[in-house]
Amino acid sequence: MDLLQQIVERAKADKQRIVLPEALEERTLRAADRVLADDIADIILIGNPTEIHKMAEARALKNIDKATIIDPENNPKSEEYATLLAELRKKKGMTLEQARELVKNPLYLGCMIIKTEGADGQISGALSTTGDTLRPALQIIKCAPGVTCVSGAMLLITQAKEYGENGVVVMGDVAVTPVPDVDQLAQIAVTTAETAKSVAGFKEPRVAMLSFSTKGSASHEVVAKVAEATKLAKQRAPQLKIDGELQADAALVMSVGQKKAPGSAIAGNANVLVVPNLEVGNISYKLVQRLGNAIAIGPILQGIARPVNDLSRGCSVDDIYYMVAITACQAQDAKKEE
Repeated sequence: MDLLQQIVERAKADKQRIVLPEALEERTLRAADRVLADDIADIILIGNPTEIHKMAEARALKNIDKATIIDPENNPKSEEYATLLAELRKKKGMTLEQARELVKNPLYLGCMIIKTEGADGQISGALSTTGDTLRPALQIIKCAPGVTCVSGAMLLITQAKEYGENGVVVMGDVAVTPVPDVDQLAQIAVTTAETAKSVAGFKEPRVAMLSFSTKGSASHEVVAKVAEATKLAKQRAPQLKIDGELQADAALVMSVGQKKAPGSAIAGNANVLVVPNLEVGNISYKLVQRLGNAIAIGPILQGIARPVNDLSRGCSVDDIYYMVAITACQAQDAKKEE
């Protein structure tokens, strides 16, 4: 069984309630139909029920009736949600009238459903920007305890079985924080390791903090930042297996790791890669994806108290389908953490 199917099976084993606020987007509706047919998650669609059913009928989607459909313009809980949102945002000056308008916005409405424990996670981005996806999540659901930095991990499934976890590597941050400081980089390391466990199923994440230097082979302020973040991550999560700073070849290739960082338990054995900034992460995963023919799944947003995931606007039905399963796995683990 390949990794994606393992993720699907874990989602099925403990079904979660996942909100799809872009229900009138065709790829989203098709993915919802597949998810419901395969019994992976309970789906909440936000949109006009008549239009959703009309679209489903026109496309011969037979399972949409299994979803819960919430009309943002005619929602019996609108006033309850608006009152709570105004209370949550009163220090920022939000009025009840403003909140009443915002809870008609599907992205905000989905987060309010999660906040009031009516759902376990949300996925958007087929129509919306990352900023539009993140804003309501950070305002309403907020970060997980002890976390102030939201980041994005990429699941890379490669043909190079000798590296990572049988060819699978989790990389962060590839999506959110352009230039993390020491504390943010340490948080990214810890949360990416958690994603490796909850999504990729790694029993033992082995985190390499990447740089252009290995153990002081080069001297520069950005190298020092990575080394300091490694120490801080160890303090935050003493049980975490982590080392740095390491060059990418020292992190992945055993013979190189033994030469450049003798005695390191991570060098040559890493399955989680933490890059020093967003520029490196974005470029790296796309090079691996395009030149190395890797499957890239994500970005998987991490650090939010309940999973809210972002899609590329160029996403496929498959992308959304698997992201539902991934979000369900994250939701399972978020509940266990509580």
